[in-house]
Amino acid sequence: MNEQETTKKESRDALFPDCPIRNILARVGDKWSLLVLYNLQHREPVRFKELQRQIPDISQKSLTQTLRTLEEDGFVTREVFPEVPPRVEYTLTPRALSFLPLVENMIHWAKENMEDIIADRTRNA
Repeated sequence: MNEQETTKKESRDALFPDCPIRNILARVGDKWSLLVLYNLQHREPVRFKELQRQIPDISQKSLTQTLRTLEEDGFVTREVFPEVPPRVEYTLTPRALSFLPLVENMIHWAKENMEDIIADRTRNA
């Protein structure tokens, strides 16, 4: 996120700090969070590189930032094993597990409606 985007986001968050929709969706509704949660759901615990292979178009920097954000919000736990080289594994928390059925519903809805939405976009372009 560039400086201008960060400033805009901070301004929005400052205007509505207690709005649960804006507050939560701003964090999990970004480009990568739902994909990371979805991929962790089907294979946990997961190591960083394995997760990166599951989402091939995510950069190392974006995956690192997304995992940090999800950890800050209590969706993911990070466990570091004292080995050489260090091994780090990520797992979902109970909060994430309670959130994922909602994500599954969105995925199902998106699959059912995608063709019509794309057709509408093309027609209205």
